[in-house]
Amino acid sequence: MLEVKPQDVKPASGSAAPGGAKASRGVPPGGVTIAEAARRTGVSVHTLRYYERAGLVVTPIDRTSGGRRRYRELDLKWIVICTKLRATGMPISGICRYAELVAAGPGNEKERLALLESHREDVLAKLAEIQENLKTIDHKIDVYRGSLAAGDADRLWAPVSTGTPETPAARRE
Repeated sequence: MLEVKPQDVKPASGSAAPGGAKASRGVPPGGVTIAEAARRTGVSVHTLRYYERAGLVVTPIDRTSGGRRRYRELDLKWIVICTKLRATGMPISGICRYAELVAAGPGNEKERLALLESHREDVLAKLAEIQENLKTIDHKIDVYRGSLAAGDADRLWAPVSTGTPETPAARRE
């Protein structure tokens, strides 16, 4: 996972942000509006405001003299990281903890690593479960394709009354 630190930010050269989002491409020195930040990161304006209220951002979001938010390249990259963590199932509390650690600066890297490794294990477990579920779906698809090709799809399993509600008759599937 990319660790975003202010000293690591380089001028945008048309490269994509982590995960393929073009979040930071061509961010002007004065930043971008909340609407543009939403477009670039793929989250809603509401989500951006929520992330800020929930303490998920690592630096204060700049504001214009009129109070409007201005998102810098660093902000956009961090938001992409947060959305990737969230999309992989990390609870808001976990993202908040990670943001707190990053915002605190050097000295807690082992704790950051432990948090990310734990999340990675959770993601791997979910992927394994999804793979098992996919095997069941693939089997069902094979059954339907085979039955349709053989011309006997009408014999696939369907609930059929047998007179006793406890034991419905079933056809193969």
